[in-house]
Amino acid sequence: MARRTPRIRLRWLLGSLLAVALLVGAAGGWVLYGNSYDLREQRVTITGGVQPLDGVLARPEGGDGPYGVVVFIHGDGPVDATHDTFYRPIWESLAKAGYASLSWNKPGVDGAPGDWLDQSMDDRAAEASAAIAWARAQPGIDPDRVGLWGASQAGWVLPKVADRVLGVRFVIAVSPAVNWSQQGRYNLLAELADEHAPQSRIDAELARRERVNDQLRKGATYEQARAAVGADLGDLTAARWRFVLKNHTADATADLAALKVPVLLVLGGRDRNVDVADSEAGYRRLLTGPGQLTVRTYPSATHGLARPEVEDGSLYGLLVAVAAPRSVFADGYLDDQRHFVEAVAPVGGRR
Repeated sequence: MARRTPRIRLRWLLGSLLAVALLVGAAGGWVLYGNSYDLREQRVTITGGVQPLDGVLARPEGGDGPYGVVVFIHGDGPVDATHDTFYRPIWESLAKAGYASLSWNKPGVDGAPGDWLDQSMDDRAAEASAAIAWARAQPGIDPDRVGLWGASQAGWVLPKVADRVLGVRFVIAVSPAVNWSQQGRYNLLAELADEHAPQSRIDAELARRERVNDQLRKGATYEQARAAVGADLGDLTAARWRFVLKNHTADATADLAALKVPVLLVLGGRDRNVDVADSEAGYRRLLTGPGQLTVRTYPSATHGLARPEVEDGSLYGLLVAVAAPRSVFADGYLDDQRHFVEAVAPVGGRR
């Protein structure tokens, strides 16, 4: 028996290595499958605006169209066309409803011309309007079926575009706020509450915020604000200060009141960025057309409509994001958007 032990061990070792190889291969295959989508993506250059935009036009996998098109409007930050690939599950859900999706790198992102920090909300609305005009001229796109999708900061852009561009047929607003200043205060208090900050710190942070807001109300340059409040600006850069200075008075109330198309309002119950109760109340108050507003709230979802465990930085969350990106989002989130789009009845012409 002693002479056979090395052979038995070798056989066991080879068997173990084979099992590991199969598991690794299976895992790799699952990751590839999980990141494959029923889409035909085309890199495009969107023209007609202030500067060309580096974009992606994602059509449904099958058929030649014509397809409707959903134009994506990003939230805050240096977002690329795919939002680090996390738009793709949403594009796929819209493709099932017969819609292509159009998105682009924000100006200055991944080598795109311009700088998104130089933009006001009106600038962003003009950019999206030009992108719609470009999309309508593309082969295989139905110019009479155009919708908008936007998240977070896009809440101040979506109603402007829908009101200004004839023929926009629906809006999907994900985690939008109504008033910039109120949203900022809520976000600050929510983060302090999450840290279990004492009342003394809360009072100090609110006082600091008011000193900064006073400089914004005065229209102070970055240099003037830095001289006046010093450390209260924290790590705010000059470029970011100029961006905030352009946009801190943003309020969607008037634009929402003028909106006439169907709107799907999507909210996460664990949103620390936006007061979802305030947003829902504002949308319900302002969008009063028969059947105009549909609200979907996902109680355990975060600001990005993701599952909390995906955003908590855990190994499990990372594995989900890499291996099963469709599972990043709250249950029902993708299907609810598809059903909403499918329910928007076709029209014969532009309004």
